[in-house]
Amino acid sequence: MTTKSADSDPRFHGRRRGRKLRPGRERLLETVLPDLSVTLPAGDGPVDPRLWFAGDLNEVWLEIGFGAGEHLAWQAAQNPSVAMLGAEPYLNGVARLLAEIEAQNLSNIRILPDDVRPMLARLEAGSLDRAFILFPDPWPKLRHHRRRIVSTAMLDELARVMRDGAELRLATDDQSYLVWMLRHLEAHDSFDWLAARAEDWTTRPADWPDTRYEGKNRSGGPGSTFLRYRRVPRIAA
Repeated sequence: MTTKSADSDPRFHGRRRGRKLRPGRERLLETVLPDLSVTLPAGDGPVDPRLWFAGDLNEVWLEIGFGAGEHLAWQAAQNPSVAMLGAEPYLNGVARLLAEIEAQNLSNIRILPDDVRPMLARLEAGSLDRAFILFPDPWPKLRHHRRRIVSTAMLDELARVMRDGAELRLATDDQSYLVWMLRHLEAHDSFDWLAARAEDWTTRPADWPDTRYEGKNRSGGPGSTFLRYRRVPRIAA
C-alpha cells in the first residue's frame, strides 16, 4: 500500500498546453494519439502494462514526464524489443513525441497524456523493468516543494511496481533538487545507489542520450547529474 507523504501533493500542477500547435501537430493529437494512448480498465484491479502493447516484448520501461519525448524515442529505437511507456500531461510535448514516432516508424511506444500517479496505482506489482524521471520541474520555491514528483510517496509506488533488480534512473541540472533526490532515495530502503565513484554520477552513461533541454542548462548550475538506482530484492514473507 502506498503511504501518504508530508512532502508530496497529490494534485497535478503544471501546464496542459503551451503555445498554439501547428496544424500537423494538432492532427497527430487527433488521429495518432488515440491509437497509442493507454486506457485504464474499469474497476480498481491491477493492470498488466504489457496488455497495452502488441507483439512479444521482453521488458516494460516507464518514463515519467517525458517532456518533448527525445529520450523516450531514442530508447524505443535502440531497444525495439522493449515496451516503452511514457507519461506526460503537457500536450505540446506529447505532440512532439508523436511526430518522432511517425518519423521513425516506432511501434513500441504507448502514451499516457496525463498525470502518471493514477496509472501507477493500478499497475501490477513487479511489472516494470526500468523507470526514468529525467529533469523534472524543480519547483524551486520552498512553498512549492510538495509539488516535486520525487517524493516518499512516489518512491513507495515505484518500489511496488518495479521488479527486483529493476533500474531507476533520475537526472537533474538543479542542485537543490539533486540534494532533494539524494536525500529521499538515501532514506528509502527499496533502492540502492549504483555509484561507486564521482564519475558514476557526473558522467553520462553510453545508453543515455543528450537532449535539447540539457543543452539549455536552464538552472544555470554546473550541469547535469545522472543517478542510477537498483530496486533491492524483496524480503520473502
